[in-house]
Amino acid sequence: MAKHLRASLVVWLVPVLGLSLSGCGSRRVSGRPNVLLIVADDLSYRIGLYRFPARTPNLERLAARGRRFDRAYCQYPLCSPSRTSFLTGWRPERTRVWGNLRPPRSFLQGAVPLQEHFQANGYFTARVGKVYHSRFEEEFRWDLVVDTYDAVPEEATGAVWGPSTRKDEEEPDGRAARHTAQLLAARRDQPFFVAVGFLKPHDPWVVPEAYFKMYPPEKVALPPADPGAASLFEPRRGVSLDLPPKKWPEAIAAYRAAVTFMDAQLGVILDAMDREKRWDDTVVVVLSDNGLHVGEHGLFGKMTLFEESARVPLVIAAPGLKQPGTPTGRLVELVDLYPTLLELARLPPVPGLDGTSLAPLLEDPGRAVKATARTMRKVGATRKGQLGRSVRSERWRYTEWPDETVELYDHDHDPDELQNLAADPAAAAALAEMKAKLPAER
Repeated sequence: MAKHLRASLVVWLVPVLGLSLSGCGSRRVSGRPNVLLIVADDLSYRIGLYRFPARTPNLERLAARGRRFDRAYCQYPLCSPSRTSFLTGWRPERTRVWGNLRPPRSFLQGAVPLQEHFQANGYFTARVGKVYHSRFEEEFRWDLVVDTYDAVPEEATGAVWGPSTRKDEEEPDGRAARHTAQLLAARRDQPFFVAVGFLKPHDPWVVPEAYFKMYPPEKVALPPADPGAASLFEPRRGVSLDLPPKKWPEAIAAYRAAVTFMDAQLGVILDAMDREKRWDDTVVVVLSDNGLHVGEHGLFGKMTLFEESARVPLVIAAPGLKQPGTPTGRLVELVDLYPTLLELARLPPVPGLDGTSLAPLLEDPGRAVKATARTMRKVGATRKGQLGRSVRSERWRYTEWPDETVELYDHDHDPDELQNLAADPAAAAALAEMKAKLPAER
């Protein structure tokens, strides 16, 4: 109840704050672009944006005026560790935030949270919805906070999926989108950093009924069968819903409904960008904190080191971007977000960031900025040697586990990662080359 009242109060204050602060000359940063960062939760890359069945017309609309990244990877396939990483510019090996129950701020001595660097350089900062991780949001400083959580969260009802009786605008993500539209309208002269967090398509997949009607379960095609699925035990299987195969079509349809609902709320924000003529002065980024298995490898979850869990959607639209609508297949990582936004906003650099600016890819989509992308996850105790680690090149994925299990997949011939070549003598050279690309554990 307290969070609900807080959200209502903040919504009422938004227009007032916007009008009063927009004329505050001491906070004005002439010539610097606004930043609008939109973070989806558990959004798979197997969506319409990448020519898969889940419809995402608004993500595609944004990509048409920006850059779609076809090989973007998270650094940890779980909410809080991933968000802490890309919002501090540190890899999880440095943040040591390896789970959703660790309070991030207590592990981040020396780190400068992204929005706080913008704030220190004259930007108005606002958070709408879930940006870091819900239970620890208050550890981070913003000028304005709009919480959109339900007083009783959906997961408390026990539902895994099913139609909601509410309208779009009554759902948490619907409220987040409309609050963001208010912010875009209210702050015409003030440079801003606004971060928006959508809860969907994280489960429970409960969204208005209209979205379920788009995806009849009987028309769902199942992903390719994994002959090794039966041998996938923790940690390789990650965190997965335990669903009988007869329920898979229904679950996949429900996930797609949640994706399209989330995309529709993105459309509300993009409409506001159009109305307020913000495209010439605002950098817009849409990404997911991690990927998700939706039946692939027989799993419905995350925390694996397969492509489905590590790869994420990423779209950036920015003033002056060259060749809008042209995607890039170059490797990038979410940890690259921080230095990218600093360069685009022309802010002072922050020492010690682990990422690489993606600004060159906004100039030339064919330019390589890095040779590999890395993803890790904790296994068991936190002592050295208890990390599962994976490295992706343009062709190969190599993964190693604490029990000495090793995996090697050739994406030129096996994009679904169904054939582990680690024991194949013909792949020995590739195995050695990829193993050498993983740095020693710190």
